Amino acid sequence: MLNLQHRIDLLVQLGEFILENNSDWEDARQRAAYANAWFIPQFSDLAAKAIATEFLTRPVLESITTRYGIPEEVQQPKTIGIVMAGNIPLVGFHDWLCVFLSGHNALIKPSGRDNILFRFLLTQLYQWEVTIQNQTGFAEMLKGCDAYIATGSDNSARYFDYYFGKYPHIIRKNRTSVAILDGTETSEELEKLADDTHLYFGLGCRNVTKLYVPTAYSFEPVLEAMRKYSFFFEHSKFKNNYDYQLAIHLLNNKYYMTNGSILLSENEAVFSPISQLNYSFYTDKSAVEKELDGNNSIQCIVGHGYTPFGQAQVPGWTDYADGVDTMTFLVTL
Repeated sequence: MLNLQHRIDLLVQLGEFILENNSDWEDARQRAAYANAWFIPQFSDLAAKAIATEFLTRPVLESITTRYGIPEEVQQPKTIGIVMAGNIPLVGFHDWLCVFLSGHNALIKPSGRDNILFRFLLTQLYQWEVTIQNQTGFAEMLKGCDAYIATGSDNSARYFDYYFGKYPHIIRKNRTSVAILDGTETSEELEKLADDTHLYFGLGCRNVTKLYVPTAYSFEPVLEAMRKYSFFFEHSKFKNNYDYQLAIHLLNNKYYMTNGSILLSENEAVFSPISQLNYSFYTDKSAVEKELDGNNSIQCIVGHGYTPFGQAQVPGWTDYADGVDTMTFLVTL
């Protein structure tokens, strides 16, 4: 079992490796794009660099170990089964990171949609410290674990609860994010909002899929700001989704707005399909806040007084998915 300081040193080394961006890492990102067309190299690079800068620096790691009182040696480490999602690149990395830093062992079932990047980074750790293979492994069936962390859809969560419910567990369901605009946003803020809506093709739970705007709001500045992602129209999978949603609006004679890279549609739902951004008008902002406060499907809210524009997809360590503190769960097993 590696002691705490050794684990921190290895994680810092991994962060530095990611930021070096050597040819092997570039090749891994390219292979991930061939395996899953949604994982274009620039988005895989963006996700990895966010991990390196937000999670894998020595000050952050030491702060987390102090905050949660992680001991130098864990006398009776548990085995934690992790079912990873695959909607955006390396989305399951933080769960593994929490398990590894806390001193427990991880048994991982990676998503078939994200089966290259994490394995590549873990192989780097194996090369630097071979005994990590005793602490982190892969399996198709997660049996005999002491606890479980599983991420999936609302439907898969029912199965997770059936199989893992009798063990300590964290089971995550579908979530999404929204933005509340007040009409005073600057052009710079709207460009950052475009990142919140478009990064990773909008597939993450922290991507904004719904806008709440004041009555008579003018959408031209929003559509103009989102033109920075007009290259999406050259991406075949995204364009297929865009064409499909556009056809539905045309067939139903439903009003829409577009700049060629996204459809804006008035819709009460907080979840929207790929290539579409829903919006609703409001007259009372506090009523919107009250409505969202009782909605368990909301991961984060972007806007003035909330998560800053452009930061939805740059979560800090303690911006836990579903609001469940993973580190507390692990250190109190």
